[in-house]
Amino acid sequence: MIIAFAQHGLGEEAIQLFEKMLALGIKPDHITYVGVLSACIHVGLVEKGKNYYNLMKNVHKIEPTPSHYSCMVDLFGRAGLLQEAYDFIENMPIEPDVEAWGSLLSSCRVYKNIELGKIAAERFLLIEPNNSGAYSALSNLYSACGKWDDAAKIRKSMRDGGIKKKQGISWVQIQNKIHFFGVEDALHPQKDAIYNMMAKIWEEIKKRGFVPDTESVLHDLEDEVKEQILRHHSEKLAIAFGLISTPENTTLRIMKNLRVCNDCHSAIKFISELVGREIIVRDATRFHHFKDGLCSCRDYW
Repeated sequence: MIIAFAQHGLGEEAIQLFEKMLALGIKPDHITYVGVLSACIHVGLVEKGKNYYNLMKNVHKIEPTPSHYSCMVDLFGRAGLLQEAYDFIENMPIEPDVEAWGSLLSSCRVYKNIELGKIAAERFLLIEPNNSGAYSALSNLYSACGKWDDAAKIRKSMRDGGIKKKQGISWVQIQNKIHFFGVEDALHPQKDAIYNMMAKIWEEIKKRGFVPDTESVLHDLEDEVKEQILRHHSEKLAIAFGLISTPENTTLRIMKNLRVCNDCHSAIKFISELVGREIIVRDATRFHHFKDGLCSCRDYW
């Protein structure tokens, strides 16, 4: 239950449940601590997370596992404390794994720290030389900082090494059938209706104040082209299809194999208010509950 609360953005509820366990004298195990640390990560409670980590080691005498170390790196990184995250990795008593370096690399992408991002990517690739995620994250970091040539070099090295980037895919189940979508997907038999619906939604949410996040398109293109790509991201197409395929007021449930991007997250908040529906998106790490223009993660994910 603690882990489920954390995954659904209910960090405070997860922590309350953990505190209730302690009050009842139930000793947490290592899995319980992964759950409560995850809850602290998802709501940005850095100090509380540090306190729980110390409680685990010093009071309950639980030796941290790689999962606990990765949680702490993620806790610091998501809060923008990148140097603390790096120092924590360097002081770990065990060899850092790809989860720890991957967490730091992901945070460097968000906060545009090229120096630490390069270190994280290099150490990551020493462990898994052919991991496409590390290459993509470093390329995206360069692109986010406007270093297009460096990003192009990373993509070229991927092509030369035969390393394929993991494609973003979203899917939705309608009447026991699963419908898959990629970015700018042209394969669905109802493509025209889906694209028309998305075009109408796009114009309406812009009227309500939505501003497309063109920085989410990590290529050196004109803003108009970037906006078109953003409009046809896989989760947006899945939502548009869901809207034309289900009764009004029903909840939409979308799945995605990667982390939801900033633009889609912002757009879906506006869409939920526009259509008067709850839209639940499960991305690679958590569930986002969009309703009435808000998200359960409170824009911290």
